[in-house]
Amino acid sequence: MTSWFAPGRINLIGEHTDYNDGFVLPFALGVGCAATVADADSEWTVRSAQEPEPVVVRRSGLSDAEDVPEWTRYVLGALWLLTDRGVDVPPLEITVDSDVPTGAGLSSSAALVCSVVRAVDDHLGLGLDDDEVFALTRDVENDAVGAPTGGMDQLISLRGEAGHVLLCDMRSHDTRAVPLDLAGHGLSVLVADTKAPHRHSDGEYGARRRGCEEAARVLGVPALRDVGGPDLSSALGRLDSEELRRYVRHVVTEDERVLAVTRLLDEGRLPDIGQALTASHASMRDDFRITVPEVDTAVDALLSAGALGARMTGGGFGGCVIGLLPEDDVDAGGDAVRRAFADAGFGEPSLFTATAEAGARSLAG
Repeated sequence: MTSWFAPGRINLIGEHTDYNDGFVLPFALGVGCAATVADADSEWTVRSAQEPEPVVVRRSGLSDAEDVPEWTRYVLGALWLLTDRGVDVPPLEITVDSDVPTGAGLSSSAALVCSVVRAVDDHLGLGLDDDEVFALTRDVENDAVGAPTGGMDQLISLRGEAGHVLLCDMRSHDTRAVPLDLAGHGLSVLVADTKAPHRHSDGEYGARRRGCEEAARVLGVPALRDVGGPDLSSALGRLDSEELRRYVRHVVTEDERVLAVTRLLDEGRLPDIGQALTASHASMRDDFRITVPEVDTAVDALLSAGALGARMTGGGFGGCVIGLLPEDDVDAGGDAVRRAFADAGFGEPSLFTATAEAGARSLAG
């Protein structure tokens, strides 16, 4: 029997830059998913502490994948793909248990996939290296589940380091740990889960991705990452669509913000990143147009309560907001969000502080 844990994540900054081959700066959370793999008698069995019934399927490849509940595809996907790649995957029983809030934009799916792949690799003695594990986790989400993720969530879940954010180059998938010394600066990251429903998020997400790809085609570059900041004005002038201009402006300036925040963190200037966080939110709200009233209200409330910076985190249309606050102002920040939500007639938000924790790890012993 083999058990592994993989965490969810918060993205400090860098939204919708991943599929544009750009840069992101996430950190791993303390909450995550534990996956346990054990030998079984005949077929593959999947169990979840969050689901009432186990799912039992015959062993097969992805082309013969059975009609199963969607959540099990995150688990079975690794077994299907390994089978297709020539691995004789024996009968197994896989049990998962997650405490990542679903629907909050904290990447519960990547925590699930990464914990399962690490546990299966370990249990079967496959000896996959870090790059192979990452590729398999991304393929599970892309091919077995059908989710067009860019890989950021899997990178941070697998490679996160305690006390650090992870600068991810989403073209090369190279990563570098960057210090996030919250305690040393007397600061906290307060997370407000707005619990706002993800309104039309699937269609809207796809529309923006297609818009970015179209803009890159018109501009003659492989991806919007290749439009440098000094070239932005010229690039915008070559686009006839106001919508595409907005998308390009967000992506190019967001990449610049990620790199600027990285430089500040490398220099030990954590309090100075707040302005970039708030500017990121304004760009998501005004240019990319992926915020909703609940997240805008939470950002405004946090800033009014003394946050150095605040922004929505995640793909948009709901989910969580983060605020960088002095430790002494955390309670006031939470109270301000609750009052603002009550005044606006929104539901009760969930609030908690987040620190940067380690990535996937074995639970042996």
